[in-house]
Amino acid sequence: MLLLALAALAACARDTPETALRAQLQRMQAAATERRAGDFMEGVSADFIGNDGMDRAALHNLMRAQVLSNSTIGVTIGPVEFEEKSGQATLRFTALLTGSQGRFIPDSAQTYSIITGWRLEDGEWRVYYAQWKPNP
Repeated sequence: MLLLALAALAACARDTPETALRAQLQRMQAAATERRAGDFMEGVSADFIGNDGMDRAALHNLMRAQVLSNSTIGVTIGPVEFEEKSGQATLRFTALLTGSQGRFIPDSAQTYSIITGWRLEDGEWRVYYAQWKPNP
């Protein structure tokens, strides 16, 4: 059993930054769709900055508002472009966000173009910057 645990840790240590970042993005996507705002925020840096100066607390409030106003949340991420420089990374992607009061068809849907900045903090990739704009 100990050997399996050590092998798993060694495999994690060999993850490339791109692999680790994509996994973190998937965890955050799952947290959003499962309406777990707190778990989503674990991937967000304390000094996060977003559109119009949005800070981490405002992003958390936005996530909580979405959870309270939608019984189902959908997040579909399109192809992700990855770029890394000096221990920081940029991910560019599109995301289709949907919300519903539990019906089969979403009550709202919008596609966004998103650019995010990431850095390693205590061995975990966290987003410290995000810019998004709705696609027409």
